Amino acid sequence: MIKLIAIPFLSMLSACFGTHTVKSKPLTDNNMSITKNFHEFKMKSIDGEVIDFSKYKGKKVLLVNTASECGYTPQYKDLEELNKKYGDKVVILGFPANNFGGQEPGSNKEIAGFCQKNYGVTFQLFEKVDVVGDQACDLYKWLWTKEQNGWNSQEPKWNFNKYLIDENGQLVKYFASSVKPMGPEILEAIK
Repeated sequence: MIKLIAIPFLSMLSACFGTHTVKSKPLTDNNMSITKNFHEFKMKSIDGEVIDFSKYKGKKVLLVNTASECGYTPQYKDLEELNKKYGDKVVILGFPANNFGGQEPGSNKEIAGFCQKNYGVTFQLFEKVDVVGDQACDLYKWLWTKEQNGWNSQEPKWNFNKYLIDENGQLVKYFASSVKPMGPEILEAIK
């Protein structure tokens, strides 16, 4: 029982007081190990429509695992601002997940309503998924499995971790929860 309580508590402390982790694809990376490209995925939107990620070819994409009851939840506002100001440079995709502290307990309909009412979210949200562990959806397994994406093994450590995909469907950066959507690290990466 202590183990179950300690791990989420330590994750929460790390998320709240951790560093601004920005991990980037090494310049000398050999991409021979990549087994799948981002553009090969299909997932259901928050309202049940299947979205083929091939529609994002030629665009940078920022993926964010979100939650409605987290200390980082106000980042929805910044993500929407990023979407409105820089939507021509980057597509934002939100993936609600209840993996950290039970901070996304709602249904897809409740999540969509919350995001619209409180933050005016217009960027694409997807159905609630798992982003870590054995039950993680295939997309998130790809994001944190080096053998699949070519370089990154960093799973989300908390809500609002961010992954940047380039125009060719390759994962190029990872940002921790504390990196703000309108912060210099992300703005520089999308230019």
